[in-house]
Amino acid sequence: MSVPPPRRTVALADALGASEPLAQLLARVRAARARFDGVVAPLLPESLRAAVRPGPLDDKGWVLLADSPAVAAKLRQLLPQLSAALAAAGWPDASLKVKVLPRA
Repeated sequence: MSVPPPRRTVALADALGASEPLAQLLARVRAARARFDGVVAPLLPESLRAAVRPGPLDDKGWVLLADSPAVAAKLRQLLPQLSAALAAAGWPDASLKVKVLPRA
């Protein structure tokens, strides 16, 4: 009976960096987190911060993910203020959208 060779473990960051598409995905995830943490989260009322997450970021725009329809409605009211703050912070002008996370 032959013993299979030991598996080589690779850190997730190393694996992502080794693949061009995955590296681009990681860069978009980091950019979305930077926009959220640096610009959006400080502008949100404290009661909303825990109910909002950064979502997908691509060439067409960026999505904010809301835990509930009520949170999404409030975020939509804040979109002009959030978009203006993002532009003032130097982030490229992109469409900002809100989506409700599906319930588990």
